[in-house]
Amino acid sequence: MSFSVSLQGQTALITGAATGIGRATALLFAQAGARVVVNHFRQDAEAASLVQAIEAQGGQAIALDADVSDASAVQRLVDDAIAAYGALHILVNNAGIIQEKAFLDTTEADWDRMLGTDLKSVFLMCRAVLPGMVARGSGAIVNIASDLGILGRERYAPYCTAKAGVIGLTRSLAREFAPHQIRVNAIAPGPVATAMVSLEHMSAEWVEKELAIPQHRLGAPEEIAATALFLASDLSRFYCGQILGPNGGSVMP
Repeated sequence: MSFSVSLQGQTALITGAATGIGRATALLFAQAGARVVVNHFRQDAEAASLVQAIEAQGGQAIALDADVSDASAVQRLVDDAIAAYGALHILVNNAGIIQEKAFLDTTEADWDRMLGTDLKSVFLMCRAVLPGMVARGSGAIVNIASDLGILGRERYAPYCTAKAGVIGLTRSLAREFAPHQIRVNAIAPGPVATAMVSLEHMSAEWVEKELAIPQHRLGAPEEIAATALFLASDLSRFYCGQILGPNGGSVMP
């Protein structure tokens, strides 16, 4: 039995790929030979820069703007991706937002926005992509959850709820679609140095808690991307419904 980390000949759609973990994953997948569909939402400059970077290293990529919390936008995104590259072999559900807010100050709009972007989008994307994977009899889906979906955190109730939902959805889909030779797994990163995780968006107290882990540092987006590449490649053939944790020790199952 042979194994390869190559994604040659495959197409990967990565949501929220213009920056952060998504960008690092797109670059790494392209280096492994995948054609990359860079999904973004109103980040034209960042997405164009990523496509240029992929093409500069000899890869293929297109950027498609779509709000992945909207069902009609998701279907257009998937249709356009298939029209461009013929099929989707890999889906990485990476799009996400975060908000620090006391629970009793959290509005219904806050709740709906967080769960729409961080959880509903995963449902919509999987629902749109899975029929093609089932027809082909193969595919890999990688969902980006969070260690906070396991641990919980005060002042982050909607985010923790959404990420816990991603974990539950991952396990359910893994069981349902494994007979079709489709691997569904998730990554639950610890604190990662991205624009979303910074003092610009979070309190100093939150950042201090994020650093209170055994490695006492933020991870790099590339460290999460490496796990995504593993789960997308045939190195992970026997992985089904697993939640991998590149987290610096924040969670030790």
